[in-house]
Amino acid sequence: MDLHELRLKIDKIDEDLVRLFQQRMDISKEVAKYKKKHSIPIHDPKRELEILNNLVTKVKKDRESAIKALYMLLFQLSRSEQENV
Repeated sequence: MDLHELRLKIDKIDEDLVRLFQQRMDISKEVAKYKKKHSIPIHDPKRELEILNNLVTKVKKDRESAIKALYMLLFQLSRSEQENV
């Protein structure tokens, strides 16, 4: 496979990631509405830790720190999204 073909594959994955990211953020807004209605704090460190612990079991050992970094950023963005609801 040549470089152009590899880049096309990455471009397709990036499109999927953007679509899924937007879906995740939309759901975060719904979570925020629920939390506000039921007086639940936006930040849930226990839930975040559960997610991280689950995700690291699904990636190669050498990618554990990368998936943690990615999801810590996602959590931060989700909290920010939720605070604006």
